[in-house]
Amino acid sequence: MRQHLKISNVCGTTHFFGMTAKGKLRSNPTADQPISHKHNRKSSKLRFLIPLALVLTVAAIACGGSSQSIVGDEKPSSRDPAPDFSFTMFQGQDVVGGQEVSLHSLIGDKPIVLNFWAGLCPPCRAEMPDLQEFYDKFEDRTLLLGIDLGQFLGLGNTEEAKELLAELEITYPTGFAEDASVVKDYQVLGMPTTIFIDADGKIFNKWTGALNGRILEEKTLEMLAQ
Repeated sequence: MRQHLKISNVCGTTHFFGMTAKGKLRSNPTADQPISHKHNRKSSKLRFLIPLALVLTVAAIACGGSSQSIVGDEKPSSRDPAPDFSFTMFQGQDVVGGQEVSLHSLIGDKPIVLNFWAGLCPPCRAEMPDLQEFYDKFEDRTLLLGIDLGQFLGLGNTEEAKELLAELEITYPTGFAEDASVVKDYQVLGMPTTIFIDADGKIFNKWTGALNGRILEEKTLEMLAQ
């Protein structure tokens, strides 16, 4: 018999860790480590708590330590210019003006809501309907642009990204980055990550983790009102 331990929102994604009846932690089949079986209630609790502590410790390290949360609002203290990068469009070529596009070519007309996502990222899937509703409401005032990073993060390839777009009937402009350096340049520590870029090309705000419609509108209206 196996039990499954669910750790939610670790680095912006959801992770499942299996626990066998004999106390093995199963996040990766090659990494199973047996824990001695005891036949009393106290040792049973220990068999659960020790792997749990290991999971949480690894998660904290993977997310950059426990000194600073990476989930939620990260308004920068200084308004740094948004780094430029090139991307290829899945859809929305008519909105951005071409198939092969650079971010800086889009700056100046209106603010940009830049959403980094991936085809095999459960929180990305969860927020996409809200992003679509936001796009339908704000497309005249801001550019919503979704950029797939899955191929750099082990979260799916471009075909899987396109399948997700089709499944959810997403119509806002989306594409995929051509260089992994965008992950470092934008300090993408979790998926999804959304960057709010004002009309001058400066980063107004950053949000790590899934967004809902209320937060999207709130942050965008703050950016438009500045």
